[in-house]
Amino acid sequence: MRAAKHYQLSDLLYLMARLRDPENGCPWDLQQDFASIVAHTLEEAYEVADAIEREDFAHLPSELGDLLFQVVYYSQLGHEQQLFDFTTVVNSITEKLLRRHPHVFPSGNLYDSTPAEAVATTQVKERWEEIKQQERAEQAQPEQALSALDDIPLSLPALSRALKTQQRAANVGFDWSSLAPVLAKVDEELQELRDAIASGEQAAIGDELGDLLFATVNVARHVQANPETALRAATNKFAQRFQHVEQQAQAQGMALGDCTEQQLDAFWNLAKQALGQGL
Repeated sequence: MRAAKHYQLSDLLYLMARLRDPENGCPWDLQQDFASIVAHTLEEAYEVADAIEREDFAHLPSELGDLLFQVVYYSQLGHEQQLFDFTTVVNSITEKLLRRHPHVFPSGNLYDSTPAEAVATTQVKERWEEIKQQERAEQAQPEQALSALDDIPLSLPALSRALKTQQRAANVGFDWSSLAPVLAKVDEELQELRDAIASGEQAAIGDELGDLLFATVNVARHVQANPETALRAATNKFAQRFQHVEQQAQAQGMALGDCTEQQLDAFWNLAKQALGQGL
């Protein structure tokens, strides 16, 4: 029995080219362009995150492969339009990482094994941000005023963009030095939301709700918790308990819509006891 072939990156690149072959390629793949596969890229990235969160390491290689295929896909599209190819992508990221890790590659040469000076993690982060700031300055147009917030993608999920924006501002000194005023800001925004709700003005309610969410992200940053991770965990916890509530209601022959608030509270408290406290 012949051993199974272990494919290499070159095989994947060849497969992608075959899929996009104008005469014998896949009809679906031939219809795609940069914009049309963005949604698939985001989905694959979230599936990687989900596998890691669930510690499903048996399936993680498959999910990482799906994500890698997205990079290969964009590279093939770039090659076809004579914009760039996969080697351009690899060269770009390698150069960038060499430039941003002078504490590992002091000469800037990947294969130079000269030992570098030992540095602390905090120094590494500071140097990383300095280099990124320098890169943004070099990429800016001559007439543009450089901002610390330049190149933060507008298409980032709102929670992630809020965190990144706050981090960038903090890196240049725009931040509170302690947690107390950060928590006070949450209290302030919560009261302003209550006032807006009392006014009944929908635009004001939306505005104040956004401020409250932004302030909450700032709390997460100050306590060194990732708000995306924290919210995902809270949502997962709610989903598990809600499903437990559904099971309790079903066991009693009841539909959730027919339950009173008191009955729902009782089911919820039982779910908390069964699955753990919180919420």
